[in-house]
Amino acid sequence: MSGAHQRAEDSRVKITETIDGKIAVLQLKGKMMGGPDMQELNDHISELLHDGVNQVVADLSKVKWLNSSGLGALMGALTSVRNEGGDMKLAHASDKIQSLLMITKLMSIFDTHETVESAIEAFKSADE
Repeated sequence: MSGAHQRAEDSRVKITETIDGKIAVLQLKGKMMGGPDMQELNDHISELLHDGVNQVVADLSKVKWLNSSGLGALMGALTSVRNEGGDMKLAHASDKIQSLLMITKLMSIFDTHETVESAIEAFKSADE
């Protein structure tokens, strides 16, 4: 039984937030497969927007898998942030995630960066 419980824990998405000036960096960890975890991402974005933070970097370096529900959650987050005059950039997208973005034609929608630092710098240079 504990093995099944452990697998369920491993599949949960964990969100760690750091703030760099006016930019929120959300490190997502685990499998983005839909369900309550995706609602948690939406709630997290809503809280940031409520606090006046509308520039978000989603660090995908620790995302093991992303399916269509996870992709939908990222799209929902992007839409929410853009509706508040901000933007969301993706960082550290694996080859698999980049392939998924290309196949779904979303590569042109998301601003992707190799590192969190380059995503933050893109926000900072746009503000100058």
